[in-house]
Amino acid sequence: MAFSSMAFLFGFLPLALLCYFLIPARLRGGRNAVLLLFSLAFYCWGGVRLLPVLLCSCVLNWAAALLAAPGRKHRRAALVSALVLDLGMLGYFKYTGFLLDNLNALGLDAAVPAVVLPAGISFFTFQAIAYLADVYRGTVPAECSLPRLTLFMAFFPQLLQGPILRWGEFAPALADRRETAADAAGGAVRFCFGLAKKVLLADALGRIADGAFAAGGRLTVALAWLGAIAYTLQLYFDFSGYTDMALGLGRVFGFRLPENFNYPYVAKSAAEFWRRWHMTLSFWFRDYVYIPLGGNRCAKGRQIVNLLAVWLLTGLWHGAAWNFVLWGLYYAALLMGERFLWGRTLDRLPNPLRHLYALVLITVGWVLFRSAGLGQAGEMVSAMFGFAPGGLWSGEAEYYLRQFRWELLAAIPAALPVKNWLRAGLTAKQEQGSRSAALTLALGPKVLAFGLLGLSAVRLLSSTFRSFLYFQF
Repeated sequence: MAFSSMAFLFGFLPLALLCYFLIPARLRGGRNAVLLLFSLAFYCWGGVRLLPVLLCSCVLNWAAALLAAPGRKHRRAALVSALVLDLGMLGYFKYTGFLLDNLNALGLDAAVPAVVLPAGISFFTFQAIAYLADVYRGTVPAECSLPRLTLFMAFFPQLLQGPILRWGEFAPALADRRETAADAAGGAVRFCFGLAKKVLLADALGRIADGAFAAGGRLTVALAWLGAIAYTLQLYFDFSGYTDMALGLGRVFGFRLPENFNYPYVAKSAAEFWRRWHMTLSFWFRDYVYIPLGGNRCAKGRQIVNLLAVWLLTGLWHGAAWNFVLWGLYYAALLMGERFLWGRTLDRLPNPLRHLYALVLITVGWVLFRSAGLGQAGEMVSAMFGFAPGGLWSGEAEYYLRQFRWELLAAIPAALPVKNWLRAGLTAKQEQGSRSAALTLALGPKVLAFGLLGLSAVRLLSSTFRSFLYFQF
């Protein structure tokens, strides 16, 4: 069930809120039980047959953490066994077809089973691995309550697309949190802004990207760049829109979920981009793969191996296809180049040139990410740099520019920290005694969110539903 679906907005969510707030705040266990039941129902919406996978993961990691806690005998064996099962389950559901297809290409001739990918398995598996590792290290205690750990694994606001949670951040709120009217209002505002990102911007920009990537022999230089830029913006608004909705819902229920985006397209390097994009995933790979491998506290050759390992895994985490592998290695090459080759030269360039450098490389990277295969990726990148079968310009590119001109114009400032700049200016005026500035700070976001909610509802009623892009991972 997607947050932008009518079933969620006008059925599931109101019912969940009603049942949750009917339970007195002092009955914290009761409210947690409501959240757990609605989280499992939310997951079952995509198919009850997939629920056992999630529940098995919860039971496995709950039991393994109790056995792997400091002071327990054979705790290393418990940790390793659970990690093998976690990764084995992820590997079976996500990579069986990819592996057999490639073996068949080498002459194996094996039957490829039709494996249905459980929604959110990449996210809840990584949460489980982080929990196990933290318990084993002694940084968090093992949780004795299976329902509480299951709620951590299955919390519906972030279950399908993150952000990736850490038990140490989430657990305290299970026992002691306050749901206030101010938090509910702030969460609702953020939810509305996230919904607008998805419905008003991402879905429209996706139509441009779909047209460009499907152009084939009609592809021109202009259409290739327009499609690549549209997808670059679409993916950001789609994914960050979901994150805004997840964080907003979490805040309504009294949880402070971690931020996942920090205006990544203002980055001036590939390294900075990954400190701003999907931050919980970047931090996960840093803490549970890169640093345990030795990080950058080792010889240059070992650092290169560590970076290659992390980015190969990052690419495969996103999808079982060679273009994702290439995308991961592409960023490994960029990050190694910035660290060992041209990083100092880049730091001396003017900021506009550094922004341009980063944006071009990021856009090319998203072309690799979006393409259906290596062939299409090669066609798009070749067309972007002058080798387009349709020449420089086409009426199709002009059509998309005219048809979606307002979405394109709105997307650029929406991807920049304009909100922060406006808030800083209004706060300065408020401190100088401006009542209008104070009123704008207090009511402006709420009024704008209400208007965006209305526009989003109209768009949802008048257009075809489009799922979130990261659901496939």
